Amino acid sequence: MISFSSEAQTMSLVAFITVITVTLLLCVMTGPDRDDLGEFYTGYRSLSPMQSGLAIAGDYISASTVLATIGVIALIGYDGLTLALSTVLSLVLMMFLLAEPLRNAGRFTMGDVFTRRTPGPAVRMTTAAVTLVALLPLVVFQLAGAGDLLAVVLGFHGEGFKTGAIVFLGLLMIAYAAIGGMKGTAFIQIVKTVVLLGASTAIAALILNRFDFSVPDLLDAAKAGSGLGDLYLTSGMQFGGSEIDMITAQLTVVLGAAVLPHITMRMFTARSAAAVRRSMSWAVSTVVVTCVLLAVIGFGAAAIVGHKVLVAGDPQGKTAFLMVSQAVMGADPTTFETLLFTAVATAIFLTLLASVAGITLACANTLAHDFIAHGLRRSNLSPFKEMAIARSAAAGVGLVALFLAAAARELPLQAMVTLSFCIGASAVAPALVYSLFWRRYTRRGLLATLIVGAGSALILMTGSNLVSGTPQAMFPAQDFNWFPFTTSGLVSVPLGFLAGWIATIRSPREAAVQEQQYEPFETTILTGASSRES
Repeated sequence: MISFSSEAQTMSLVAFITVITVTLLLCVMTGPDRDDLGEFYTGYRSLSPMQSGLAIAGDYISASTVLATIGVIALIGYDGLTLALSTVLSLVLMMFLLAEPLRNAGRFTMGDVFTRRTPGPAVRMTTAAVTLVALLPLVVFQLAGAGDLLAVVLGFHGEGFKTGAIVFLGLLMIAYAAIGGMKGTAFIQIVKTVVLLGASTAIAALILNRFDFSVPDLLDAAKAGSGLGDLYLTSGMQFGGSEIDMITAQLTVVLGAAVLPHITMRMFTARSAAAVRRSMSWAVSTVVVTCVLLAVIGFGAAAIVGHKVLVAGDPQGKTAFLMVSQAVMGADPTTFETLLFTAVATAIFLTLLASVAGITLACANTLAHDFIAHGLRRSNLSPFKEMAIARSAAAGVGLVALFLAAAARELPLQAMVTLSFCIGASAVAPALVYSLFWRRYTRRGLLATLIVGAGSALILMTGSNLVSGTPQAMFPAQDFNWFPFTTSGLVSVPLGFLAGWIATIRSPREAAVQEQQYEPFETTILTGASSRES
């Protein structure tokens, strides 16, 4: 069992209380008026490109990204590094291909983007359903691991404390989303990004200092500490040597990570097309620097802590960041080193809070705006009513996620993160590409893409080895593993694209109408002219 000094635990507890107080005040101070939808959904686009970029990076760098990436690099090496590179590449593709058209075509949610070309309540409601199915697993995964993580840092290992921590964090995320809206959660993301960058830079510098800032020496020590030898820096170890499985996983991350709705909603907060380009430049630069730092920390964990100790702390290496932070400070840390460890713990805590708050807000927005206001209702709701629904939706989504996380706390939940990326790659990415760039794309094609892409990912993931049949699976005692790959992307991504194409060509009249109407839409996504709809 990992243990830290009582001084470090006390300072971490004080830091956590301070963070909670400050972030709640930020939400209250920057939160929208009770009937101002534009402020709740977009913050009136009042953020500068740098602020918006840091907020995008904050949403993108989730707790699972930080802890899992460091853990995989520490335990397996090369595969973890390619995972980090795939994460960066996904955001780069978003910047060059989708960010500006998304900002120009949308208003508040992804449903606004899709219905600009193919209006109708069915599109809105299907988009909302896909959003929830894609994002709820991410919230559950991060909340479920929060109890164990806080127990490790603070030294309270009782089951009641772990469950209580999940409930407490869940209630906090509801408050952030409901009170702060887009602008409030953006400022939390900015604070989280700055703190995480500072703490990661300090730990990475201490690790490199151990090896005289020689990267080859660090890698050699990491190979020795990993217990894998030269295999540590070869591909496929994470997937039993299967190159196809590794490529499938990378494809899923590249196509799915940056198009998840809690990331795309940040595009709608940019003031202009030029602003969204600058925001994405800040976001990509921040993510690149962060992933480089995470790689150094991961290799440092393998080199300094070692494989056996890492696995004893957590089989997936999720505590590697904390363990290597403690290791580089030594057995008798100075006051400065204790403060640095507190900064690391605070960065992880902030990352958890900010990640779940942003995702909860995206779920609440689509429920209120797409599913209820423009899906179930045939007449427009007043801003006051829609705002009330959005805040109630944040509470509803948060409570459901909280209950599921508490119930599944002791289960390995990596399958949930993978499912979110698979749905992003198989349903959201094809629907966005087709909607924005294919002239003949129809409503039937869009619905087919969303339903078949998300449905196939769900079905295939139930048969993967992350759900059953392996010691690391969600249900290790069961074996209904019939799908040969860890992720569904190799099959579900082509199915999503194919379903949209087949459904479109089978409705030639609608496709012809869409082609005629595409020219003004193309002007909108390229220039932003007439880009706002109700």
